[in-house]
Amino acid sequence: MILDIARLLLFPALMAFAAASDLFTMTISNRVSLALAAGFLVLGLLGGMAPYDMLMHVGAGAAVLVVGFGCFAMGWMGGGDAKVAAAAALWFGFGHLLNYLVYASLFGGALTLLLLQFRQWPLPYAFAGQPWLLRLHAKDSGIPYGIALAIGALMVYPETDWIKAVDLARFALG
Repeated sequence: MILDIARLLLFPALMAFAAASDLFTMTISNRVSLALAAGFLVLGLLGGMAPYDMLMHVGAGAAVLVVGFGCFAMGWMGGGDAKVAAAAALWFGFGHLLNYLVYASLFGGALTLLLLQFRQWPLPYAFAGQPWLLRLHAKDSGIPYGIALAIGALMVYPETDWIKAVDLARFALG
């Protein structure tokens, strides 16, 4: 039962926290990525994931980390975004990685276009006192891509074995 609750809540909660953190501070703490990686390791071991499957998931995470840091080096994304994307890929493995990357890319493109448009308008006076909104509105500010990464992850997560392994009937009857 506790394992099922952890499968249902841990990953979505950490991804939602990463999105909120990126929105309000334009940073994602390394602790979020480390918690995602540790959560994968603990739930994988407790859930009986086969060693080969764990290695494949680690491979997916490592591949995304390498590409993400390449994008970071080119100035295309933040370091926190690269680490969170890799940590999410760790949970998805290669089986769901493409879907995750497509969703994150689509939502990231939409978010970028919306923010670029938002930054063209003057910020209403009633919102001018909000530091996070001023940061988001600044034309020289980046894009809080953690939001797109989280939305993409939350779109894919219900299709994974993490959720399929949960006995939802037990929650409905208990």
